[in-house]
Parts: sequence; C-alpha cells; structure tokens
Amino acid sequence: EGTYPLPEAQLDRFLVQIDVAYPDRATERDILIATTGVEDGAVRPVFATEDLLAAQNLLRRMPVGDSVVELILDLVRAFRPDEPEATPAVRESVAWGPGPRAAQALMLTVRARALLDGRLAPSAEDVLAMARPVLSHRMALNFAARARGESLQELIDATAGQLIGKKAAA
Repeated sequence: EGTYPLPEAQLDRFLVQIDVAYPDRATERDILIATTGVEDGAVRPVFATEDLLAAQNLLRRMPVGDSVVELILDLVRAFRPDEPEATPAVRESVAWGPGPRAAQALMLTVRARALLDGRLAPSAEDVLAMARPVLSHRMALNFAARARGESLQELIDATAGQLIGKKAAA
C-alpha cells in the first residue's frame, strides 16, 4: 500500500505481501534515536551483485517434485470462484481470484523457503506456509463476505489447509 489504494491490476506486481506489525516500545525507541540524530549509520553490503545473481540462478534450478507443482496449481485454481476446483466457501465469498502469476510466485517462494531452511527441494508444508503471503493481495472478498465480517487471510489458511490435508491423505 502507498498513499492511496493500488488498483487491482497493480496488486499482482508484488511477489508476496509481508505484513509488518508496529515495533515494541524498546525497538521504537531505538528507531527514534537512530534516525533523528546527526550520525549516519554505516551501510555494509550483504551481497555482491554476482553472488545475488548466483543465488537467483540456484533458486530457479532447484528441483520441484511433481506433487508440489500439482499442489501449487490446485491451490491457485481453488481460489478462483468460477473454476470447478473452487470450494463452496470460495465460490460464496471471493469476488476475483489469483491469476497465473500467483502460481509463479508460489513456485519461487517455496523454493526460497526450502533453500533458506537448508533443504534441496520444497515440500507441501512450504506451499502451505507461503499461501497467505502470496495469495492475500491477489484476490478479494465480495461485498457479502465483507459484510459478514469474513477474513481473506482466514479463508486462505482454511482452504489451503483443507487442500493440503486431502493431498496428504490421498
């Protein structure tokens, strides 16, 4: 979000939505002191350009099992209210669902999560963990669902959990 709400067509440009809560009092005090004085903090690079490009290349080359690929597709399609795969809750509550870029974002973020966790391939648990940050800004509740006080995040968590539970049981 910026100074005004972004149009729906613009929301899909972002890979994930990361919600940042307000800091606790001590952290906010540190921020206040560090940012209102005359000293500038020292900036130190975390990655050289070639290291970042190598990490991106490694991430894109990471293998993803067919079951995870199918789960990503099932999940994204389950949130499109006009698709046969949509759950009754999605059909009843979602105005518009995620497009193909959501599947691309899930593919990249589940790989990144696995890599950061020291694993060489993503799992269903990675898909479940990344569902909310990838999908929550790529879909919207309809007026009736908003009037009922429904939460998009709760719908994502419940639907993704059900889908992954069904896949695990099969």
